[in-house]
Amino acid sequence: MAKIVILTGAGISAESGIRTFRASDGLWEEHRIDDVATPEGFSRDPALVHEFYNARRAAARVAQPNAAHLALAELEADARYDVLIVTQNVDDLHERAGSQNVIHMHGSLFGALCHACGHRWPAPEVMTATDSCPACRRTATRPDIVWFGEMPYQMERIVAALEDADLFVSIGTSGNVYPAAGFVQGATEAGVETLELNLEPSTGTQLFDTSHHGPATQIVPQWVRERLARA
Repeated sequence: MAKIVILTGAGISAESGIRTFRASDGLWEEHRIDDVATPEGFSRDPALVHEFYNARRAAARVAQPNAAHLALAELEADARYDVLIVTQNVDDLHERAGSQNVIHMHGSLFGALCHACGHRWPAPEVMTATDSCPACRRTATRPDIVWFGEMPYQMERIVAALEDADLFVSIGTSGNVYPAAGFVQGATEAGVETLELNLEPSTGTQLFDTSHHGPATQIVPQWVRERLARA
């Protein structure tokens, strides 16, 4: 089985109607990043942060997987390939498309986390600053999202998979956010073939062996069709 590690970013979900993480003016959905995507912002105004992620969660629930998500699930279902999707996205579109081997390195909108005891549980549709942890009962509930200044999840597993892969593919990511932006370099140093599929050249596009640019709903299904057509 060919081992393929696929990194996905905001660009793959954008065509499902989920806005990309950050606009050119540095705002995320009209909010300063420091206010809604840092531990300090949560400490200052937890009610604002919960309101922000409640809206993101509601938007993600109505979004539907697109052709790129579906194509990756089809690739994973082929017995010739061992596919691991590492996503920077906090939606569940990969899973709803049928992908099963998915790591959410930046957490999930559909998870809740107690920042007092570390307990995790499924997030309700609406979270508030007064919610208590079901384990320790403290009022310390936050979205299970990796914010700036925090360590992404399952990094050891991701690095091990990259070093053991036959192919690393980066889809729909700008190449600006580390540590994910460094995956291509790590894969190259391990002798792994690398491929970029992106709307436009990323910051590190020159580091990839091959790059194809265009909408994810076009270039990802095309790449998958080509892989599956191989004898």
